[in-house]
Amino acid sequence: MHRLCILLFVFACVSLSSGVEGIGVNYGLLGNNLPPPAQVINLLKSRNIQNIRIFDPNQDVLKALEGSGILLILGTRNEDLQALASDPSFAKNWILTNVIPHASTVKITYISAGNEVIPGPLATFVLGAMQNLDSALKANNLNIPVTTAISLGVLGTSYPPSNGAFSGDAVQFLQPIAQFLATKQYPLLANVYTYFAYSGTPAQIQLDYALLKSTAPIVSDGQFQYNNLFDATVDSLYAALEKVGQSAVEIVVTETGWPSAGDVYATIDNAQTYVNNLVSHVASGQGTPKRPGKVLQTYIFALFNENQKPAGTEENFGLFYPNMTEVYHVNLTPYQN
Repeated sequence: MHRLCILLFVFACVSLSSGVEGIGVNYGLLGNNLPPPAQVINLLKSRNIQNIRIFDPNQDVLKALEGSGILLILGTRNEDLQALASDPSFAKNWILTNVIPHASTVKITYISAGNEVIPGPLATFVLGAMQNLDSALKANNLNIPVTTAISLGVLGTSYPPSNGAFSGDAVQFLQPIAQFLATKQYPLLANVYTYFAYSGTPAQIQLDYALLKSTAPIVSDGQFQYNNLFDATVDSLYAALEKVGQSAVEIVVTETGWPSAGDVYATIDNAQTYVNNLVSHVASGQGTPKRPGKVLQTYIFALFNENQKPAGTEENFGLFYPNMTEVYHVNLTPYQN
């Protein structure tokens, strides 16, 4: 009996120390008043945030992450994509500089070659950068998936979700990228904001649908019923992948969030409602109608309000102020109320 109590206590401690399954947070650095990385990592640990994403290989952040147990999506700078694609030695040095020194002490889950550059002038370099980074990792016996992060601007059609298709400008780049990802069994990273869809067309989208508040279906699409715009948007991306013959490619949502200030729809109440409903939805493991019963890895944008971003809503996506106090409370562990 005593041994059983000890085991139950151990299991309880393990459960209490684990974060919400599938949930991570973006750690942006576009602020001149942000706390030092070591303090930030302590904040993350105190809130049981176990998955983060950074947008470039900031050495101070990478150093602070060592031994923390926090899982990391590591991004390359968009400005480096051309060199990464055209020069294999540049990609090799990038890995030697930014990955190898930390590989034994920081768990890197994915490397993202660029962020939201498709379609656009840098789009032509994404696949080559991914291939060269992947080769450099393999040469160092590292099995870290290499991918890229897309915005919803890649979609030419998104409604209803089954009609989801990449635009003519984006498909020429995303078709070979999706083929590469499928061959390697790597996921596609996607930034999914219901806020921008709602704030752009509030007369056409119900607020409860955008905030994951509705419990009844709002959109019917063949056999699928949607009660929130987040699922509908993710499934439109899955439909677009199917249309380029790559239905096996999984999606990881690398950004989603709701600003707490900056316009009439960006309120603390709406931001808190969206993020808490999102966390609960992802943690439920129900997935989306098109991909049910599978936890959809999702990263909240962002950790802090960042005062060097464009004025308005862009400055106000943070869960925390730079002094590390909450903008609003989020249930970031399974046992929080």
